Amino acid sequence: MATVVLTTLGSLFGGPLGGAVGTLIGRQIDGAIISGPKSEGPRLKDLAVSTSSYGQPIARHYGSVRAAGTVIWATDLKETKQKSGGGKGRPSSTSYVYSVSFAVALSSRPIEGIGRIWADGNLLRGSGGDLKSSGALRIHSGHGDQRPDPLLAAELGDKCPAHRGCAYVVFEDLSLADFGNRIPALTFEILAGDGAGLLPEMVGNLGSVDTSALMDQLKGYSHDGGSLAGVLAQVDRLKPVVPLYRGGALRLAGSSTAEQMTKSLPPPATWDQGEFGREDGRARARGSLTANALSALRYYDPARDYQPGMQRAEGGATATQRRTLEFPGVLSAQDARMLLREASMREAIGQETLSWRVAQLDPALGPGSKVKVPGIPGTWRVAEWEWRGAGIELQLVRHLQQGAFHAVTSDPGDGWHPPDREIGATSLRVFELPWDGHGSNEEVRIFGATSAPAGPWAGAALFAQQGTALEPVGNSGPSRATTGKLLQPLEPSPAHRFEQAASLLVKMLDHSSELVSTDSAGLARGVNRMLVGEEVLQFAQAEPLGEGEWKLTGLLRGRGGSERPALAGHAAGSEATLLDEDLLLLRVDLPALAGSTEFAAIGLAESEPVKASLENQGASRRPPSPCHGCVRHTDDGALAISWTRRARGGWIWQDEVEQPLVERQELYEVGIGPPSAPLRSFTTPTPDLVLGAATLADLTATHPDSPIWVRQCGDYSKSQPLMLGHLAG
Repeated sequence: MATVVLTTLGSLFGGPLGGAVGTLIGRQIDGAIISGPKSEGPRLKDLAVSTSSYGQPIARHYGSVRAAGTVIWATDLKETKQKSGGGKGRPSSTSYVYSVSFAVALSSRPIEGIGRIWADGNLLRGSGGDLKSSGALRIHSGHGDQRPDPLLAAELGDKCPAHRGCAYVVFEDLSLADFGNRIPALTFEILAGDGAGLLPEMVGNLGSVDTSALMDQLKGYSHDGGSLAGVLAQVDRLKPVVPLYRGGALRLAGSSTAEQMTKSLPPPATWDQGEFGREDGRARARGSLTANALSALRYYDPARDYQPGMQRAEGGATATQRRTLEFPGVLSAQDARMLLREASMREAIGQETLSWRVAQLDPALGPGSKVKVPGIPGTWRVAEWEWRGAGIELQLVRHLQQGAFHAVTSDPGDGWHPPDREIGATSLRVFELPWDGHGSNEEVRIFGATSAPAGPWAGAALFAQQGTALEPVGNSGPSRATTGKLLQPLEPSPAHRFEQAASLLVKMLDHSSELVSTDSAGLARGVNRMLVGEEVLQFAQAEPLGEGEWKLTGLLRGRGGSERPALAGHAAGSEATLLDEDLLLLRVDLPALAGSTEFAAIGLAESEPVKASLENQGASRRPPSPCHGCVRHTDDGALAISWTRRARGGWIWQDEVEQPLVERQELYEVGIGPPSAPLRSFTTPTPDLVLGAATLADLTATHPDSPIWVRQCGDYSKSQPLMLGHLAG
């Protein structure tokens, strides 16, 4: 506003020249009143991301820092087709996922390792070293004996460099499903020793660094260009560094080094000529901090995931312009506040200066030396000296004593931190189920139930073991099967009717799993089917008990022809899996498996496959055993046997009609003796058989007390036998 007003007035009274003068004065007034704080030092970078540009310098890192790096090599996107679903009548779906391999250069000096990795602001690698997305990560620390990365060597051949002296990482087949099928914006937590060792590492053979010059509060520092002098200037703003040149060697010392003993100066040398102290050889002055005073410090805060933090100096508010110091180092909030407090006070007391003339210079004195002067209390520091004909004129500034401040507390503030939850270990169960009437009745239906404890889990790839190789059979995706284990034994049951009072206790693997209740109509539709051991049962009521434990009441046992395992009961610890759409129908080529029944799953948390054996083998094509067996003696001494046929897929009894046959022919086997090795057997195409009196007498004489049983002969296997009774003894 002052610029506009004074420009107008200047032009009115002084013409063009007056307008120019008015503009200049107005800008100075506006700058003093409304301009923002000035920044000093290199500007801090707010979450820089990985780029790939020729000529871009690769920074050197000291201590623990967060940096983006430079992409130095990458492949094209790799497309993979995945087929999932298909369980419990649900149609299967085909999806396409993409992955990429690339290398990122991180540091132009060796590092110790890599901590967390952020991708688009979320954690790609946790503090425990676990990748949150599928793929492989290899870290090359940049030492002199570094070997070429095997993936780069395979792609580039003899032209592949080893990148010795350069630390880099290689991502191999990193899944891009979580990043919109593109390479995400990456930043890395780089671990490169102790940040306090910055100066000794940078000085190297040029000189030595005293321990008093070390900035112990420094957690990390990134040097992405510039000279050693520039780094020293940045450090000196917070931690004064005194360069000493003794005996032809350079040494960096702190302002409190033991060798810098406070010396007493002689009285000033008087002289009748000169720019100061013509009478007594000394001159004292005090500056003002009312303008452009140090008021704030910006730095990288590890408690904020290395994002910039800010601390403000103590003192009252003022209308004058303030100054912010930008320090590209990693500091804790408390250390940053303490360093800012000391720097602000050094600047304040440094406004008091003293010019002192001596007739002879002590060789031990130089810039940075601490002195005391006669008649003036306190300690002074030699800022500079000038040799004149009248003597040596020393420029002194007031020195801030170390330890002049008590410890201060500070808080980095609240910020959002992406959750670092450990990926759950994959659980696998593989089993066959009786055919449920959906799809082809000739297929072997093998299901995989994959799950994990509560927490992040992206699914697992499933394989069938074929000799020593693993053959892919599906991908579970992130959907988890509802699976757990019995907490107490489940009593045997004849599986004849609905058991309203019966119950079981189960603890789910994923404590966030939900089970729901249903009514009799829901049970009739097949709701709430669960595979316990090899028995399929249904439950009506589901009561949560906490910590993943559930009480299931109202049981319908032995479903799908699984009466035999129901009659045996189940021990505590038996597997229990809900039969719902989260099961994965596996694409298994049975002839290629050559009888193998071993399966495996590999998720992000697994370094070795999780293996499981096929349960309930043959159940999908095995007919259910006949039921309602009846044995009676006829008047002529014969034995009449009858039973009722059941069929695969016939989970619901049809009223007024027979169950569909399903098999190509109806055939039954009636046996005498053990079912595994029958002593005599008969076949019949109808659900009945009559043993004549002579045949019965012969069987009774040769095989007394032997059991009589019947089973249905299906297209691919025989049913479990129905025990009908025993021959007379």
